[in-house]
Amino acid sequence: MGVFVGLKSLALVLLLVFLALSTNFDSCNARRGKHWRQKRPSTTTISSLIKKKSKTNGGNNHHSGSNSGGGGGKKSSPVMPPASPPTHQPGKGYSNAYPSMFNVLDFGAKGDGVTDDTKAFQAAWASACKVEASTVVVPSDYAFLVGPISFSGPYCQPNIVFQLDGTIVAPTNAKAWGSGLLQWLEFTKLRGIAVRGQGVIEGRGAVWWTDSPNNSPVVGPYDDPVPPFDDVLPYNDPVDAALSGKMPGIKPTALRFYGSYNVSVTGITIQNSPQCHLKFDNCVAVDVHNITVSSPGDSLNTDGIHLQNSKGVNIHNTNLSCGDDCVSIQTGCTDINIHNVNCGPGHGISIGGLGRDNTKACVSNVTVRDITMHNTMNGVRIKTWQGGSGSVQGVRFSNIQVSEVEFPIVIDQFYCDKSSCRNQSSAVALSGISYEKIKGTYTVKPVHFACADATPCTEVTLTEVELQPIQEKYQLYEPFCWQTFGELYTPTTPPIECVQLGKPASNRILSDGDTC
Repeated sequence: MGVFVGLKSLALVLLLVFLALSTNFDSCNARRGKHWRQKRPSTTTISSLIKKKSKTNGGNNHHSGSNSGGGGGKKSSPVMPPASPPTHQPGKGYSNAYPSMFNVLDFGAKGDGVTDDTKAFQAAWASACKVEASTVVVPSDYAFLVGPISFSGPYCQPNIVFQLDGTIVAPTNAKAWGSGLLQWLEFTKLRGIAVRGQGVIEGRGAVWWTDSPNNSPVVGPYDDPVPPFDDVLPYNDPVDAALSGKMPGIKPTALRFYGSYNVSVTGITIQNSPQCHLKFDNCVAVDVHNITVSSPGDSLNTDGIHLQNSKGVNIHNTNLSCGDDCVSIQTGCTDINIHNVNCGPGHGISIGGLGRDNTKACVSNVTVRDITMHNTMNGVRIKTWQGGSGSVQGVRFSNIQVSEVEFPIVIDQFYCDKSSCRNQSSAVALSGISYEKIKGTYTVKPVHFACADATPCTEVTLTEVELQPIQEKYQLYEPFCWQTFGELYTPTTPPIECVQLGKPASNRILSDGDTC
């Protein structure tokens, strides 16, 4: 009997031990689950977050809503911070689970759209910089207020990814910008840098657009007109009330890459930049696709993508809405391929202005194809200043669909962004410019070729150019050509009879200073 009682007691003890172990195992699993899955906010909270960009299936569907339409279209809504960001425990995010991932939340970022998270971003980058193929994580459902910052090499390890799924918002306090800066978010001197994700870079540029004192209005139908300041309406950003002083005269580019190799920008939205949205300077091997640029058509000098001194650039499947050139190609660019892009509102796709202040400019091997433009000022344009030197060679514009575009085809070697410019004889030489399948509707003039007397445009060819006027309320002009030589390979609509066949009889020989 005593033995039976002893065995029964032993069994009871074993049962208790088993139950205790089971409880510990379950609680460990629960902690692991909490570690891997962050608590997500309610649907109500998410709906009060950033206004997410609308995705398209590829780049051939033109964006709608505030991202399309005329220059005086609806303003893009400013990004507002979340009412209450999701909870996050430092050390319990990506960085702990994956040693090569560096979540800005683990470095002290709050993500409430109000607290300055610049130092947290700097710290996350400093850690990622030391690890090859690392990733800086900017998580979704947060809005991060970040001041001017440079994510810089050249001593960083290669192939770093900046995973942007949340929103980065610019400060609107004048003190954050000092006397003015040329860029806000900058990546410089890196080997392999990818900015990708579903996130938003929100520049809150209205406080800059309405404060620009220096750009004098442009005179003439072929230059970039600046709307009267009374016509530039501020968008409804409640943060504007917190401004402490007037914004500086130098306006920053939202996202800039400098001196970098193997650069890609994918998936993100850049909107309401103070000036240019995305810039590449001295970069090699650049790929931009599936991004959205969105600013009102009357926002001053807000180029979509700006290229200078860069080689091997591919821009495709992208929607660009802005207040200046959708894509601007400046001196030092070669091997540029732009295709499957929607542009509008904006000033079209431009090469130049080149040769300002008697400088030498060189651009070559540019292809712009499969483009849709709606309600833009220009379609495809080359613009140079008098007094410059150098050359533009090997440019192909193909399959451009224009809709209600003021000037679909433009070469302007008398470009001037002021009320008047001094006449000069030298010019950047233009040759080997082809226009193929440029079709659609225009509102002012279908073709404007204004080339320099001393350096006429040569080898300009046109194939299947079919442009129809829109008669309603517009004053229309016939095609214009001056010192333009080339070939018409097919009849054009309207007839462009002013292009002179062949080559100029007395074209001057280019000097060593002119050649590129």
